[in-house]
Amino acid sequence: MSSTLQTISEIPRLFPRPADANKGQFGRVLIVAGSRGMSGAAILCGSGALRGGAGLVRVATPASIQPIVASGNPCYMTVPLPEDAEGRAGHAAAGELVALAGASNSVVVGPGLGKSATLPDLLLAILSQTTVPLVLDADALNSLAGRATDLRLHHGPVVITPHPGEFARLLDCDIAAVQADRKRLAARFAEAHHAIVVLKGQGTVVTDGRRIAVNETGNPGMATGGTGDVLAGLVAALLGQGLEPFAAARLAVHLHGLAGDLGRADKGETSLIATDLLDYLPRAFLAHTAAPYSV
Repeated sequence: MSSTLQTISEIPRLFPRPADANKGQFGRVLIVAGSRGMSGAAILCGSGALRGGAGLVRVATPASIQPIVASGNPCYMTVPLPEDAEGRAGHAAAGELVALAGASNSVVVGPGLGKSATLPDLLLAILSQTTVPLVLDADALNSLAGRATDLRLHHGPVVITPHPGEFARLLDCDIAAVQADRKRLAARFAEAHHAIVVLKGQGTVVTDGRRIAVNETGNPGMATGGTGDVLAGLVAALLGQGLEPFAAARLAVHLHGLAGDLGRADKGETSLIATDLLDYLPRAFLAHTAAPYSV
């Protein structure tokens, strides 16, 4: 790990939108997500990208669940992918995904894709054949266990968003070891693999191996299924709007936690669910825009 690791405290911001703005100026985001029984992950991720301000969002998902995903939000487009017998994205999807990624400003791969023998090859094709900014989450990270060096094949920004269990699998260690040394391990991995690491949990760590930030928003009510899917979509939306990758990850984590805090204030921690974050993200953006700049 670099001996000059810089601690960052300020929160980035988006530039104000010009009066003559059009949707093409705010990013084309591709979400590769979902499988049979996991359509919600694709819906939450796509909706997180929309709430993050993406101009156009396209959700690529296995054909059998495409109608379900399409009905989850009328504001994104969907693409049906060839699938295997278990309803997960199949080998034949690789070429289409590379083409779709090449026409996008940012891409999320992972939420709800399932643990299949196909996924490592699909991810490898996207990593090695595109340069688009990538956000890798959930099953995409699990597919990298034992092959994290594949991240270095991508000649564009990569943001990974593991929870401690996923990060432990990437490092081939146990969760306790991750939790005991979160900042150092995240920074060392980021530097070694040329990635932005968003290590989720209390005090989410964001680092590129040179800079490090510890998030101060969020609460235990967010420890519920689907909140990470919303975050992945939000990171991609900010990347698609042109934020520098470390700044995009930092702002996304802050706003995601702030939405959770606003939701807790109205609903309490026990009943907070992932769709609440989508409802409170607009208020989080407003609160962040109105707040003084931190220096």
